[in-house]
Amino acid sequence: MAALAAVLAVSGAPPGRPPARPAATASSRTAALRPRPPERLPVGTPGRYAVAQTVLALVDRSRAGLGPRALPTVVRYPVIPPAGGSRALARGLFPLVVFAPGYLQCESSYAALLGSWASAGYVVAAVDFPRTSCHANDPDEDDLSNQPADLAYVIRQVLAASGAPRGALAGLVNPAEIAVAGHSDGGDTVAAVAAGSCCADPGVRAAIILAGAEWPPLGGTYFARASPPVLFVQGDADTVNLPADSIAMYEADRAGPRFYLGLPGAGHFPPYEGGRPPEPVVARVTLAFLNRYLDGQASAGAAMARAGNIPGIATLVSGGRLPS
Repeated sequence: MAALAAVLAVSGAPPGRPPARPAATASSRTAALRPRPPERLPVGTPGRYAVAQTVLALVDRSRAGLGPRALPTVVRYPVIPPAGGSRALARGLFPLVVFAPGYLQCESSYAALLGSWASAGYVVAAVDFPRTSCHANDPDEDDLSNQPADLAYVIRQVLAASGAPRGALAGLVNPAEIAVAGHSDGGDTVAAVAAGSCCADPGVRAAIILAGAEWPPLGGTYFARASPPVLFVQGDADTVNLPADSIAMYEADRAGPRFYLGLPGAGHFPPYEGGRPPEPVVARVTLAFLNRYLDGQASAGAAMARAGNIPGIATLVSGGRLPS
């Protein structure tokens, strides 16, 4: 990775003469001994960083009547590429994306997509839910009603790990830059966390819903109040989550920027799992969306449009318009 540019101070001292140093004070000496805050490192280009991962063995015991909820969470995070045989953590304040897999799916199914985000400079935390993951001994799709609170718990725990003085994630996450993303039932979970009156999280700044829908048992309303920018992604040949479900949410979302990425001929799994087409298109558009609405890169809007409009493969629309 190219070295970060140094910031040079220009003084008014005559040429050839170093500027006079101010006399040291007790307060300035104390400040010099304090640890420097982490620097904000560049975000947005896939492959900029090598990617490492750690597993958080999370268990939420706080909800009465549910018992302990095991929420193992794999966190992919950026590292500075190896140099001289060593691998240093890319310490800095990176945005956080928390990911929710679909029914009977696990985070590993989405490794290519999640790894592409992490390699661009995002900390990506993906949880395996206790009753709906590929490891569930007694699967129960109705447990989705408990998953928005699971996602909120994971967000809190990742932020706590980043705020700790040591550990793999110490000092990595910017708590002001949090997004949620999910596929299928995980997309339903994310819709509730982003815009459901039942369980919206005000700390979420952007959301990506991959083949998701509203989950009626959660009750309440969606998109009735201010919600973060949302990207909806949907294959038009999906027979598990019908395109009409994604379109209904997209049209109901009138609170802020919203986008709809339509994938002609795509079904329910390949657009998001594995690395075969059109998954690379989904990876590029979702990353550009995160760059624009989570990292605040104004130029990323044009990158979204370029990546999301490929004849016969993808169409990206916004503001309530639908793909033609």
